Amino acid sequence: MMLSLLLAATLAAAPPAATELKAGPADALAGTLLKPVGKSRAAMIIIPGSGPTDRDGNSPAGIKAAPYRKLAEALAERGVATVRIDKRGMFGSAAAGNPNEATFSAYDADTRAWVESARKATGQRCVWVAGHSEGGLVAMRAANAPDVCGAVLLTTPGEKLGDTIRKQLRANPALAPYLPPAERALGELEAGRKVSIDGILPALGQSLFNPAVQGFMIELLAQDPSKLAAAIKRPLLIVQGGHDVQVGLANGDVLKKAAPRASYALFPAMNHVLSDAPAERAANLATYAEADRPLTAGLADRVAAFVTGAK
Repeated sequence: MMLSLLLAATLAAAPPAATELKAGPADALAGTLLKPVGKSRAAMIIIPGSGPTDRDGNSPAGIKAAPYRKLAEALAERGVATVRIDKRGMFGSAAAGNPNEATFSAYDADTRAWVESARKATGQRCVWVAGHSEGGLVAMRAANAPDVCGAVLLTTPGEKLGDTIRKQLRANPALAPYLPPAERALGELEAGRKVSIDGILPALGQSLFNPAVQGFMIELLAQDPSKLAAAIKRPLLIVQGGHDVQVGLANGDVLKKAAPRASYALFPAMNHVLSDAPAERAANLATYAEADRPLTAGLADRVAAFVTGAK
């Protein structure tokens, strides 16, 4: 009897098992499926943000906070299955193509493939799409697609990217001498024209205006988050962090205004990597490398309640 009780307790305490999941043509897209112990109450895809961000939310650029993994684990404890993915051409999805040649149309197709794969793997009638930062644009584009329940936007831009870039460039006094050529280049990309990086500060030319990704930048600059949000007919949750130094509070306000029927959740101390952090910029950014910093309290509860229907 004692052995049976101990075995039952051990099984009850067993953590959810993570498994590799594939999607797309030739199964070239890879992600991690995390299902709760017992029956899943909902299923959700977590779409990464910009740049070389992996399925856990980490990046070779020094981000080690693993926000997507932490969110997935917390949601599993609340009965929600998740699939967190590697973007095409990166990490486990390297075989899906050159990441520098990615387009929003390609991301749309990838999201549809992930929805089908996740739906089959979890047995759910429909799947939620959650996008973090730039990934929120991809989620909004997919929100009305067949077999999608709705969308969750995690610290997603509300204003057009060009406006955000200008604000960030002008906010840095050290960049003042280099602004004219940078802003001219930005205007050209917004007009749909590729530019030479000659005469642009090398640090900006090789990152913001990198010729290898200018095709995607042109597409990205053309996205209007407020119009995307306004067009969503399915349930929508907008999540905003009060201490997000990358996607500030005004972005959540823009999205709320565009989609007044959406649910909105503000976590006053949350930063861009979904953890509570100081408001001061340098201290805030330092938390991006803190692997042990916990997920913002209440975030997983709010997301789980929304996707399982208790809005």
